[in-house]
Amino acid sequence: MSKSLTFIQTNASNPKTWVVIGVTVAGIVILAETRKRRIKALREEHFGAFLDRFELLPFPPPPPPAAKQTLSGLTFSISDAFDIKDYITGFGSPQWKKTHEAAEKTAVVVTTLLRNGATCVAKTVMDEMGFGITGENKHYGTPINPLMPSNVPGGCSSGSAVSVAAELVDFALGIDTTGGVRIPASFCGVLGFRPSQGTVSSVGVLPNSQSLETAGWFARDPSVLCHVGHALLNLSAVTHKRQRSLIFADDLFELSDVPKQKSVHVVRKAIENLPGYQPPKHMNVGQYVASNVPSLVEFCEKSGTSQDSASSLKALASVMLSIQRHEFKTNHEEWSQTCKSFLGPRFSSDVVTALKSRNENIKSLYRVKTETRATIQSLLKEDGILVIPTVADPPPKLNTKNKNAVNEFLDRNYALASIASMSGCCQVTVPLGKHGDSPISVSFLAYYGGDKFLLDTILEVYASLQDQADIAASLAPVTDSNGIEPSEVMKEKGNAAYKGRQWNKAVSCYTEAIKLNGANATYFCNRAAAYLELGRFQQAEEDCTEAILIDKKNVKAYLRRGTARESLIRYKESAADFKHALVLEPQNKTAKIAEKRLRKLMS
Repeated sequence: MSKSLTFIQTNASNPKTWVVIGVTVAGIVILAETRKRRIKALREEHFGAFLDRFELLPFPPPPPPAAKQTLSGLTFSISDAFDIKDYITGFGSPQWKKTHEAAEKTAVVVTTLLRNGATCVAKTVMDEMGFGITGENKHYGTPINPLMPSNVPGGCSSGSAVSVAAELVDFALGIDTTGGVRIPASFCGVLGFRPSQGTVSSVGVLPNSQSLETAGWFARDPSVLCHVGHALLNLSAVTHKRQRSLIFADDLFELSDVPKQKSVHVVRKAIENLPGYQPPKHMNVGQYVASNVPSLVEFCEKSGTSQDSASSLKALASVMLSIQRHEFKTNHEEWSQTCKSFLGPRFSSDVVTALKSRNENIKSLYRVKTETRATIQSLLKEDGILVIPTVADPPPKLNTKNKNAVNEFLDRNYALASIASMSGCCQVTVPLGKHGDSPISVSFLAYYGGDKFLLDTILEVYASLQDQADIAASLAPVTDSNGIEPSEVMKEKGNAAYKGRQWNKAVSCYTEAIKLNGANATYFCNRAAAYLELGRFQQAEEDCTEAILIDKKNVKAYLRRGTARESLIRYKESAADFKHALVLEPQNKTAKIAEKRLRKLMS
């Protein structure tokens, strides 16, 4: 029996004893409450983003005539995966920190930033071991999303994103493996850059999955984002003017609940009057990947899905996660086997899955990766920029318990993240304000090695994007009593004008609908019908071609393009269009009559 309990039993009848016990208990309660408030105050002071506070001063500036340090006067933070001399790199895990020694050298990327004049002030919270995309950490607490405090900040580089969004630092470094920079940048409303894989030094950075991951960075200001990129990638400051061709991934924007008026339309309007931008194109990226990455068929078949747009990207994400687990196991199996019981529940699950992984043919995984890079390179070449939503969903609530909801969130967002992770191309997250209470962003992807091209693009277009985002936010949704989207309202007006034989008015209405939503094949197809009535056959042909690019099964587009080409005396191409319409609709009378007529004309 303890001495305290013996004392209480012996002196139970003495009133003074209970006074002493009461004072002691009250003291304990007060101390606990004081500690709780102190922790809360500290979290509120730095939004729970920082693990260690320190100050690494920049290198002395070089004497003239050397160039000025480009990051002079700027402060930055780093995720807990970057080495700092004499500090233990914790990898987001207290157990890792307990079982490892302090670093002997500072990571090369940190040294590079110090050499360019920046000051490092803190290490930040991250998802344990670099797994996850929500940013929640059981041990250190989840950094507070400044835009949505009740929702996750995104991970794995959650603390770095929060430190920038909360204006605690000018920029921050993070790790991006499966979206670790891009997703928290979107959720916290800041710029996030994932460079081409392997172009930034990984010396002094703890690896999760080295063939997928890269150091990335966050900033609020596009010029700071570019200066950091120029320093880390050792880029020339000279800007080379060249054409840019934006390609909208229509199938991926269908995954997002954000109205296209606030995403696709904003980007289209932003580049409308900028020199050097070609008219934007539209495509189905999932189908393109399915058609051009033959090794992916095996993984679609394993999952029991067809090789359509959504399932092909889900299969690509599955391969990405398999590679991540395989490489994590190779890197950290011995340590993980002995320490996995100390990890948080969600992340111990990731680690256990990684340790149990048995990929009999690892070569097939890397074959998909190689083919994906070649496919995206072929699509973008040296002037293409793929525009996609960064995330499919708004930030989930903290501590979401619904497993089905969590898994669906992970599936949808890993599918989007897999394109850059598997191709190794560079990607930038650009904030576009809010939809309701949730932040909106889009991502621009450029070819592997096109980092300077992408950084220059953002610097050039950022102000126009923000102006258009502000305009979109200030416009009240144009809806009728049934809540139809603005573009649909304009389409209906165009249809009414067309029925009233007001062809020019119909063209104007359909044009407005296209400006509001350039990803709808029907709008182009309807405008083509009006152009045909006006005898403007070349414009009708162009609109039908655009409609077919968006929707390859649009029968009306083939019929109307066939009509336009016949009027332009291009019988062979016209016949091909009517034949294609018959393939899609074998009983289509218009196509049958036209094909017979053209056969006579050509004979």
